[in-house]
Amino acid sequence: MTTDRSTEYLTGLMRELCKLPRETEWVEFKVSNDDPEEIGEYLSALANSAALNGKAFAYLIWGVENQTHRIIGTKFSPSAAKKGNEPLETWLLRLLTPKIHFHFYEFVVDDKPVALLEVGRAFRHPVRFQGNEFIRIGAVKKPLKEAPDRERQLWRIFDQTPFEDGVAAERMSSEEVLKLLDYPAYFELMNRPLPEAREGILQALKDDELIQQADAGGWNITNLGAVLFAKRLADFRSLERKAMRVILYRGNSRVVTIKEQTGTKGYASGFKGLIDYINGLVPSNEVIQQALRKTVPMYPELAIRELVVNALIHQDFFVAGAGPMVEIFEDRMEISNPGMPLVSTDRFLDTPPKSRNEALASLMRRIGICEERGSGVDKVVFQTEYYQLPAPIFEVSGETTRAVLFAHRPLNRMDKDDRIRACYLHACLKYVNRGYLTNTSVRERFGIEPQNIAAASRLIKEAVEAKAILPYDMSAAPKLMKYIPWWAAANKAGT
Repeated sequence: MTTDRSTEYLTGLMRELCKLPRETEWVEFKVSNDDPEEIGEYLSALANSAALNGKAFAYLIWGVENQTHRIIGTKFSPSAAKKGNEPLETWLLRLLTPKIHFHFYEFVVDDKPVALLEVGRAFRHPVRFQGNEFIRIGAVKKPLKEAPDRERQLWRIFDQTPFEDGVAAERMSSEEVLKLLDYPAYFELMNRPLPEAREGILQALKDDELIQQADAGGWNITNLGAVLFAKRLADFRSLERKAMRVILYRGNSRVVTIKEQTGTKGYASGFKGLIDYINGLVPSNEVIQQALRKTVPMYPELAIRELVVNALIHQDFFVAGAGPMVEIFEDRMEISNPGMPLVSTDRFLDTPPKSRNEALASLMRRIGICEERGSGVDKVVFQTEYYQLPAPIFEVSGETTRAVLFAHRPLNRMDKDDRIRACYLHACLKYVNRGYLTNTSVRERFGIEPQNIAAASRLIKEAVEAKAILPYDMSAAPKLMKYIPWWAAANKAGT
């Protein structure tokens, strides 16, 4: 949720929090209480209370008197603290659900040692410690189930707060904002001239909600601003794991890694470099056309681009410790992102996507990285058909959505599932373009010789028997038969 904090920043924050007239629901003062169980409960309570009070962070502070807010120092050292033989921070993280971003800081104020625990706000679900949820009511910590009105209010907030509105870095100076964000890339991608004055730059970033003015002065960098235009995603602790990883393997398994790289830039400013890097790793094939030898990539560049965009835009940012990934094998490419899709994988091609990150998707469309809503998977399927590749797979594994592109295989090396999936997606593509799967279109899809009608008929029969496709008109003559995907039957019945 934050960049690394300087001692100057932490000292200023400490003095500011000590000026509060009393403890709040998002700030708790301690002197030297080091009970791990109680610290864990406070983590839950403060994270939930920060969300309830509209704060990006909550704080647990050691070395300050509770009543007077006078800095007196502490004997508690988080870095040395343990629970059993396990470091305190590791133990706390293991028992928190869902995982949230928190960080201990130890520093000196007025020659007195103090410690500060910065706790990121809860998102999507109340934070639990050892299976129990806590909340702060005034200065009192109590189980959330004992405050049903607060619990209902908290769930309403979760339903209304998108990831993009969260704060990635808080109370940054103007200089720090311009140091952390690649603002020249923003103006270049938006086809806008770069303002001469700093104020003009900051106003433009504010207008697109990449930054927002902080309550206590300075600027907050939003998750939207950081994830799209960070110079280094690693500068934002909560987003470091959201950088795209690209891994090249030897062979068809994950046993031997040839090369691995994790992106550093924000998605928008680093997108072109990411696609160029992936395409540089993709193997090429040599084909002969009209007596000329030509090198072509194993996978269509447009298909790669669309699937990478989808992985970035449709991921669930609230799945902790996971990010989008491209894995390149000898015979396939797998592009995955954390989070289960909001529509069935069977309906990716015909259903307009439901984005859990609408502000992110909208800005990516405005700068031309993704195009018309709902056309991405259509393009992927069209490209694989055009180059007569096996049909892609769209699947869910645990909390991960994955798309798989396959290297070229002749029809006689495709298994039954490959053939049925190809016919199904072909029927989907035809149907959304107001057409139908036919014997002729199947021959074109698989590169079957025009006179080999029987081979295409066998493929269609397999798909019909698998109930992946259905005849459009059962009474039509065999040569005039047309087919639709299974889900289109309901549309046909309603006409």
